[in-house]
Amino acid sequence: MNTNLAGITISTVNVEDRKQLDIRAGDVVRVHQKIQDKGKTRIQIFEGLVLLRKHGTEPGATFTVRKVVDTIGVEKIFPLYSPLIDKIEIIRRSTVRRSKLYYIREKVAREIRRQMRRMHLMSVTSESEIERKARAAEEARIAEEANAKAEAEAAEKAALEAAALKAAEEAAAPAPEAEVVAEAAPEEEAKA
Repeated sequence: MNTNLAGITISTVNVEDRKQLDIRAGDVVRVHQKIQDKGKTRIQIFEGLVLLRKHGTEPGATFTVRKVVDTIGVEKIFPLYSPLIDKIEIIRRSTVRRSKLYYIREKVAREIRRQMRRMHLMSVTSESEIERKARAAEEARIAEEANAKAEAEAAEKAALEAAALKAAEEAAAPAPEAEVVAEAAPEEEAKA
């Protein structure tokens, strides 16, 4: 792959380094893969368990990496000498008795089913900062409307009470003609 023919490099991959990596089934690896997005190149990291390695160290060698994302198993097959792989890191190495760990798929599924049996349904949610601010603004608006309504009702009630008090005062006050008659009667008695 990294062959020099009269000063011409065919591949950018350092084949000797990749051969010496010695990736095996049971290793936990971190693969830094180059991804092209709209003309830009970025590095995406895929970390998981190596299930198998095929074709040894020959040019078509591949290895399969599995990781679990949100209780869903995701597997990727990477060519060992791919120029799209920027770097491969071996994080942890464990000793296994098989060269192909296909049984991990079923084992993980069983464990997830077991965990699902122990789960309890709950309705607890967390709210984001935006939701919290929106809820606070809504509560403040409702409180302002309630205060305005209470003030309007209090003003209306005060106006009704004032009107009722005025009506009661008018009813309690004697008519001006009755006063004149009442005053005239004692004077006539005094003359007689």
